[in-house]
Amino acid sequence: MKQYLRNDNGFVEVDEWSPDVWVNIECPDEADNDYLSRELGVPLSFLESLSDVDERPRVDAENGWMLTILRVPVPYASGTMPYTTVPFGIITNDDYILTVCCHATEMVPDFINYTRRRCIEVRTRPDFVLRILFSATSWFLQYLKQINSAVQSVEHELEKSVRNDDLLGLMRHQKTLVFFNTSIRGNEVLLERLRSIYGEEINADLLEDLEIEMKQADNTVSVYSDILAAAMDAFASIISNNVNAIMKRMTAISIILMVPTLIASLYGMNVAGLWPATVPGAFALVIVMAVVLTFAAWMLLKKLKWF
Repeated sequence: MKQYLRNDNGFVEVDEWSPDVWVNIECPDEADNDYLSRELGVPLSFLESLSDVDERPRVDAENGWMLTILRVPVPYASGTMPYTTVPFGIITNDDYILTVCCHATEMVPDFINYTRRRCIEVRTRPDFVLRILFSATSWFLQYLKQINSAVQSVEHELEKSVRNDDLLGLMRHQKTLVFFNTSIRGNEVLLERLRSIYGEEINADLLEDLEIEMKQADNTVSVYSDILAAAMDAFASIISNNVNAIMKRMTAISIILMVPTLIASLYGMNVAGLWPATVPGAFALVIVMAVVLTFAAWMLLKKLKWF
C-alpha cells in the first residue's frame, strides 16, 4: 500500500507526489518495488535489507540515498509470542522522503493522526526521522504496559492453580521482552549515530525528549524482564514443592499399605505351628493386629507431618 502525505499542520493524504511529500509504503508488492527501484532509483540493497526481518538498526548510504533502519514493535500473529519487532526503513535523498516497512504496523497511522491532532509541522529530514523514532519508542512503552497487564492476569490465575498453559504464556511474554530489549538498545545506538550525522541540524528539544523516552523504555523493559524472570523462578519452585509434597504423600500411603500387606504375607505362608494359628479366632486376631499396626503407622507419619 502506497500513501502520499503532505505536512500541513499535520500530515494529510494527497493524490500524487510533489516536493516535500512523504511517501509511505507498507507491505510493498511487486508494483511498489518497481516504483522504488526503477522509477525512483532506490538501491536494491536497501529493499533487500528491509525485507530481512532480523535486520539491525543502522544507517547506510549509496548513490545519494540514505537509509535509516530502526526497529518497531508489532503484534505477532503466529501465537508463539504476543509481540515482536520488525525493521522500519526511512529512505531519503535531496528530493524524496520515503518510509518502507514489509509488515503492517499500528505506529504509522497513529503517527499521522498524532501530527494532525497536535498540528505538528515537520520541516526537516532530521526532525522527521527523530519523530518517527519517538513514535516507535512510544509504541514500545504502550505494548510494554499491555504485556505487564497480561502477566499480572496470568500470575493471578497461577495463584489458584499452576497450569502448563499459563506457564507457557509467561514464557511467551518473556521472549517478547527479550526482543524488545534488544531492539530498544539498537535504536539507542542508532540515535547516537544520527546525532553524529546530522549535528546541529537536530532539534535539541526534540532530541532531549526522545532520549528521555528511550531511557524510560529501556528501564521499563529491564524492570519487567526482571519481574517476569523472578515470577518464573517462583512458580518453578512452587511446582517443585508441589511435586515433592505429592511424592511424600504417595510414599506415606505406600508405607501404611505395606504394614497389612506384610502381616498378610507372613500369615499366608504354609508354615506349621505359626502363631496364633492354633488359637481360636486366629483370623480375627490377625485382622485386629493388622488394623492396630496400620493405625500406629498412620499416627506416626501424621506426627512427622507427612500428611
